[in-house]
Amino acid sequence: MVDPQVLKHGAWDVITPEIAGWEFVTFQVKTFGDGETVEFPADGNERAFVNLHGDLVVTVGSDEYRIGGRDTVFDGLGHTLYVPRDTAVSITGTPGAELAIATAPATEQHEVVLVTPDDVGSATRGAGTATRQVSTPMSPDFPADRLHIVEVWTPGGNWSSYPPHKHEHDVDGEAQLEEVYYYRTRDPENGWALQRVYSPERDFDLDVPVRDGDICLIPWGYHTTVAAHDQDLYYLNVLAGPAPKRTLQAAEDPALAPARAKWETLDADPRVPFVPVHP
Repeated sequence: MVDPQVLKHGAWDVITPEIAGWEFVTFQVKTFGDGETVEFPADGNERAFVNLHGDLVVTVGSDEYRIGGRDTVFDGLGHTLYVPRDTAVSITGTPGAELAIATAPATEQHEVVLVTPDDVGSATRGAGTATRQVSTPMSPDFPADRLHIVEVWTPGGNWSSYPPHKHEHDVDGEAQLEEVYYYRTRDPENGWALQRVYSPERDFDLDVPVRDGDICLIPWGYHTTVAAHDQDLYYLNVLAGPAPKRTLQAAEDPALAPARAKWETLDADPRVPFVPVHP
Protein backbone atom coordinates (compact mmCIF):
# COMPACT_ATOMS: atom_id res chain seq x y z
CA MET A 1 0.00 0.00 0.00
CA VAL A 2 1.37 3.42 -0.98
CA ASP A 3 1.84 6.35 1.39
CA PRO A 4 -0.85 9.02 1.83
CA GLN A 5 -0.55 11.57 -0.95
CA VAL A 6 -1.99 14.84 -2.28
CA LEU A 7 -2.68 15.16 -6.01
CA LYS A 8 -3.07 18.67 -7.39
CA HIS A 9 -5.99 19.90 -9.48
CA GLY A 10 -5.28 19.05 -13.11
CA ALA A 11 -2.89 16.24 -12.16
CA TRP A 12 -5.61 13.67 -11.59
CA ASP A 13 -8.69 12.49 -13.45
CA VAL A 14 -10.10 9.24 -12.10
CA ILE A 15 -8.66 7.87 -8.86
CA THR A 16 -8.63 4.08 -9.18
CA PRO A 17 -7.44 1.53 -6.63
CA GLU A 18 -4.37 1.01 -8.82
CA ILE A 19 -3.48 4.72 -8.64
CA ALA A 20 -4.27 5.03 -4.94
CA GLY A 21 -2.54 1.77 -4.01
CA TRP A 22 -5.56 0.42 -2.21
CA GLU A 23 -8.47 -1.97 -2.81
CA PHE A 24 -11.90 -0.35 -2.61
CA VAL A 25 -12.43 3.32 -3.48
CA THR A 26 -12.68 4.77 -6.99
CA PHE A 27 -13.38 8.51 -7.27
CA GLN A 28 -13.80 11.09 -9.98
CA VAL A 29 -15.38 14.48 -10.63
CA LYS A 30 -17.19 14.77 -13.93
CA THR A 31 -17.87 18.13 -15.63
CA PHE A 32 -20.62 17.85 -18.25
CA GLY A 33 -20.55 19.38 -21.70
CA ASP A 34 -23.63 20.68 -23.48
CA GLY A 35 -26.02 17.75 -24.00
CA GLU A 36 -23.45 15.25 -22.73
CA THR A 37 -24.61 11.94 -21.23
CA VAL A 38 -22.45 9.46 -19.35
CA GLU A 39 -23.35 5.86 -18.64
CA PHE A 40 -22.25 3.35 -16.04
CA PRO A 41 -22.77 -0.39 -16.60
CA ALA A 42 -24.50 -2.87 -14.34
CA ASP A 43 -21.56 -4.50 -12.59
CA GLY A 44 -20.32 -5.49 -9.15
CA ASN A 45 -19.86 -1.91 -7.93
CA GLU A 46 -22.13 0.31 -5.86
CA ARG A 47 -22.00 4.04 -6.63
CA ALA A 48 -22.80 7.35 -4.97
CA PHE A 49 -23.39 10.50 -7.02
CA VAL A 50 -23.04 13.88 -5.26
CA ASN A 51 -23.89 17.10 -7.12
CA LEU A 52 -21.33 19.87 -6.81
CA HIS A 53 -22.70 22.38 -9.34
CA GLY A 54 -25.58 22.56 -11.78
CA ASP A 55 -28.51 20.23 -12.38
CA LEU A 56 -28.51 16.61 -13.46
CA VAL A 57 -30.98 13.93 -14.46
CA VAL A 58 -30.05 10.39 -13.45
CA THR A 59 -31.90 7.51 -15.11
CA VAL A 60 -31.98 4.17 -13.32
CA GLY A 61 -34.15 1.66 -15.15
CA SER A 62 -37.51 3.35 -15.75
CA ASP A 63 -36.98 5.90 -12.95
CA GLU A 64 -35.59 9.41 -13.25
CA TYR A 65 -33.96 11.29 -10.38
CA ARG A 66 -33.26 15.01 -10.54
CA ILE A 67 -30.37 16.25 -8.45
CA GLY A 68 -28.77 19.67 -8.18
CA GLY A 69 -29.94 23.04 -6.94
CA ARG A 70 -26.69 24.63 -5.84
CA ASP A 71 -24.37 26.86 -7.85
CA THR A 72 -21.40 26.04 -5.62
CA VAL A 73 -20.82 23.73 -2.68
CA PHE A 74 -21.09 26.80 -0.41
CA ASP A 75 -24.65 27.57 -1.50
CA GLY A 76 -26.33 24.59 0.18
CA LEU A 77 -26.18 20.93 1.02
CA GLY A 78 -25.83 18.41 -1.78
CA HIS A 79 -28.07 15.71 -3.17
CA THR A 80 -26.62 12.21 -2.98
CA LEU A 81 -28.00 9.40 -5.13
CA TYR A 82 -26.99 5.89 -4.11
CA VAL A 83 -27.16 3.18 -6.77
CA PRO A 84 -26.49 -0.44 -5.80
CA ARG A 85 -24.43 -3.05 -7.63
CA ASP A 86 -25.84 -4.79 -10.73
CA THR A 87 -27.62 -1.56 -11.74
CA ALA A 88 -27.00 0.47 -14.91
CA VAL A 89 -27.07 4.28 -14.71
CA SER A 90 -27.36 7.05 -17.32
CA ILE A 91 -26.68 10.70 -16.38
CA THR A 92 -27.27 13.93 -18.29
CA GLY A 93 -26.21 17.29 -16.87
CA THR A 94 -26.70 20.93 -17.72
CA PRO A 95 -23.63 22.50 -19.39
CA GLY A 96 -20.84 22.80 -16.83
CA ALA A 97 -22.60 20.68 -14.21
CA GLU A 98 -20.15 19.00 -11.84
CA LEU A 99 -20.78 15.61 -10.29
CA ALA A 100 -18.66 13.69 -7.78
CA ILE A 101 -18.79 9.95 -8.39
CA ALA A 102 -17.71 7.46 -5.72
CA THR A 103 -17.50 3.74 -6.43
CA ALA A 104 -16.71 0.63 -4.38
CA PRO A 105 -17.10 -3.12 -4.95
CA ALA A 106 -20.16 -4.51 -3.20
CA THR A 107 -21.23 -7.99 -2.20
CA GLU A 108 -24.89 -7.21 -1.46
CA GLN A 109 -27.50 -5.47 -3.58
CA HIS A 110 -29.55 -2.76 -1.88
CA GLU A 111 -32.19 -0.31 -3.09
CA VAL A 112 -31.68 2.95 -4.98
CA VAL A 113 -31.85 5.84 -2.47
CA LEU A 114 -32.01 9.58 -3.16
CA VAL A 115 -30.84 11.66 -0.20
CA THR A 116 -31.94 15.30 -0.39
CA PRO A 117 -30.83 18.23 1.80
CA ASP A 118 -34.16 17.97 3.63
CA ASP A 119 -33.46 14.32 4.37
CA VAL A 120 -30.01 14.74 5.88
CA GLY A 121 -29.62 18.28 7.26
CA SER A 122 -26.33 19.24 8.91
CA ALA A 123 -24.74 19.38 12.34
CA THR A 124 -22.28 21.67 14.10
CA ARG A 125 -19.22 19.76 15.29
CA GLY A 126 -16.50 20.85 17.67
CA ALA A 127 -16.16 24.21 19.41
CA GLY A 128 -13.97 27.29 19.36
CA THR A 129 -11.50 27.22 16.48
CA ALA A 130 -12.34 23.56 15.84
CA THR A 131 -15.95 24.33 14.87
CA ARG A 132 -17.16 23.04 11.50
CA GLN A 133 -20.40 22.12 9.74
CA VAL A 134 -20.96 18.47 8.79
CA SER A 135 -23.55 16.67 6.67
CA THR A 136 -23.50 12.87 6.40
CA PRO A 137 -25.72 11.68 3.54
CA MET A 138 -24.37 8.12 3.75
CA SER A 139 -23.75 7.36 7.43
CA PRO A 140 -23.02 3.97 9.03
CA ASP A 141 -26.75 3.20 9.27
CA PHE A 142 -27.33 3.93 5.56
CA PRO A 143 -28.54 0.87 3.59
CA ALA A 144 -25.41 0.34 1.49
CA ASP A 145 -22.60 -2.18 1.41
CA ARG A 146 -19.34 -0.25 1.87
CA LEU A 147 -19.54 3.39 0.76
CA HIS A 148 -19.75 6.26 3.25
CA ILE A 149 -20.20 9.89 2.14
CA VAL A 150 -19.60 13.01 4.27
CA GLU A 151 -19.63 16.72 3.38
CA VAL A 152 -17.72 19.16 5.61
CA TRP A 153 -17.53 22.97 5.62
CA THR A 154 -14.83 24.70 7.69
CA PRO A 155 -14.78 28.50 8.23
CA GLY A 156 -11.53 30.29 7.51
CA GLY A 157 -9.01 29.88 10.32
CA ASN A 158 -10.69 26.82 11.87
CA TRP A 159 -9.50 23.25 12.25
CA SER A 160 -11.43 20.30 10.92
CA SER A 161 -11.20 16.51 11.29
CA TYR A 162 -9.98 17.35 14.79
CA PRO A 163 -8.69 15.83 17.03
CA PRO A 164 -6.53 14.07 14.45
CA HIS A 165 -7.79 10.53 13.96
CA LYS A 166 -7.17 7.49 11.81
CA HIS A 167 -9.12 4.62 10.22
CA GLU A 168 -6.29 2.13 9.91
CA HIS A 169 -7.02 -1.14 11.70
CA ASP A 170 -10.11 -3.26 12.23
CA VAL A 171 -9.93 -3.36 16.01
CA ASP A 172 -12.25 -2.40 18.84
CA GLY A 173 -13.04 1.30 18.42
CA GLU A 174 -11.40 1.66 15.01
CA ALA A 175 -12.23 0.54 11.45
CA GLN A 176 -9.97 0.07 8.46
CA LEU A 177 -11.18 2.54 5.83
CA GLU A 178 -9.67 4.04 2.71
CA GLU A 179 -10.48 7.75 2.63
CA VAL A 180 -10.62 10.46 -0.04
CA TYR A 181 -10.57 14.18 0.72
CA TYR A 182 -11.74 16.30 -2.23
CA TYR A 183 -11.30 20.04 -1.58
CA ARG A 184 -13.12 23.14 -2.81
CA THR A 185 -12.54 26.70 -1.60
CA ARG A 186 -14.94 29.63 -1.57
CA ASP A 187 -12.22 31.64 -3.35
CA PRO A 188 -10.98 29.21 -6.02
CA GLU A 189 -8.07 31.42 -7.10
CA ASN A 190 -6.65 32.37 -3.72
CA GLY A 191 -8.16 29.96 -1.19
CA TRP A 192 -6.07 27.29 0.47
CA ALA A 193 -5.79 25.05 3.51
CA LEU A 194 -3.20 22.82 5.13
CA GLN A 195 -3.57 19.05 5.27
CA ARG A 196 -1.57 16.95 7.67
CA VAL A 197 -1.33 13.14 7.61
CA TYR A 198 1.10 11.49 9.99
CA SER A 199 1.97 8.17 11.58
CA PRO A 200 4.46 7.95 14.45
CA GLU A 201 4.61 4.17 14.12
CA ARG A 202 5.58 4.48 10.43
CA ASP A 203 7.83 7.54 10.93
CA PHE A 204 5.71 9.41 8.37
CA ASP A 205 4.58 13.06 8.28
CA LEU A 206 2.91 14.77 5.31
CA ASP A 207 2.20 18.50 5.68
CA VAL A 208 1.04 20.12 2.45
CA PRO A 209 -1.07 23.08 1.27
CA VAL A 210 -4.24 22.09 -0.60
CA ARG A 211 -6.27 24.22 -2.99
CA ASP A 212 -9.48 24.15 -4.99
CA GLY A 213 -9.82 20.85 -6.85
CA ASP A 214 -6.96 19.06 -5.09
CA ILE A 215 -7.44 15.61 -3.62
CA CYS A 216 -5.83 13.74 -0.73
CA LEU A 217 -5.70 9.94 -0.55
CA ILE A 218 -5.43 8.54 2.97
CA PRO A 219 -4.99 4.77 3.27
CA TRP A 220 -3.66 5.09 6.84
CA GLY A 221 -2.39 7.61 9.36
CA TYR A 222 -3.77 10.31 11.66
CA HIS A 223 -5.11 13.28 9.70
CA THR A 224 -6.44 16.80 10.26
CA THR A 225 -7.07 19.93 8.17
CA VAL A 226 -6.96 23.68 8.86
CA ALA A 227 -8.44 26.38 6.61
CA ALA A 228 -6.34 29.48 6.04
CA HIS A 229 -7.54 32.70 7.67
CA ASP A 230 -10.51 34.18 5.78
CA GLN A 231 -10.53 31.21 3.40
CA ASP A 232 -13.63 29.02 3.82
CA LEU A 233 -13.06 25.37 2.96
CA TYR A 234 -15.26 22.51 1.76
CA TYR A 235 -14.24 18.91 1.44
CA LEU A 236 -16.06 15.78 0.38
CA ASN A 237 -15.07 12.59 2.18
CA VAL A 238 -15.51 9.18 0.57
CA LEU A 239 -14.71 6.15 2.70
CA ALA A 240 -14.90 2.39 2.16
CA GLY A 241 -13.12 -0.61 3.56
CA PRO A 242 -13.18 -4.32 4.27
CA ALA A 243 -15.05 -4.28 7.59
CA PRO A 244 -18.04 -6.67 7.53
CA LYS A 245 -20.15 -4.09 9.39
CA ARG A 246 -20.66 -0.48 8.28
CA THR A 247 -18.87 1.86 10.68
CA LEU A 248 -16.92 5.11 10.82
CA GLN A 249 -15.16 4.30 14.08
CA ALA A 250 -11.86 6.14 14.34
CA ALA A 251 -8.93 6.14 16.73
CA GLU A 252 -7.88 9.63 17.86
CA ASP A 253 -4.27 10.60 18.43
CA PRO A 254 -3.96 10.00 22.19
CA ALA A 255 -1.59 12.96 22.52
CA LEU A 256 -4.22 15.40 21.16
CA ALA A 257 -7.51 13.70 22.03
CA PRO A 258 -7.84 15.62 25.35
CA ALA A 259 -8.71 18.72 23.29
CA ARG A 260 -12.21 17.26 22.82
CA ALA A 261 -12.94 17.54 26.55
CA LYS A 262 -12.11 21.26 26.49
CA TRP A 263 -14.95 21.91 24.02
CA GLU A 264 -17.38 21.67 26.92
CA THR A 265 -16.11 25.05 28.14
CA LEU A 266 -16.00 26.69 24.70
CA ASP A 267 -18.76 28.14 22.56
CA ALA A 268 -19.23 27.02 18.98
CA ASP A 269 -17.98 29.45 16.35
CA PRO A 270 -21.00 31.69 15.62
CA ARG A 271 -20.22 31.55 11.89
CA VAL A 272 -21.42 27.92 11.85
CA PRO A 273 -23.63 26.84 10.24
CA PHE A 274 -22.65 29.14 7.38
CA VAL A 275 -23.91 26.97 4.53
CA PRO A 276 -27.73 27.07 4.26
CA VAL A 277 -29.43 23.79 5.04
CA HIS A 278 -32.43 24.69 2.87
CA PRO A 279 -31.44 26.39 -0.40
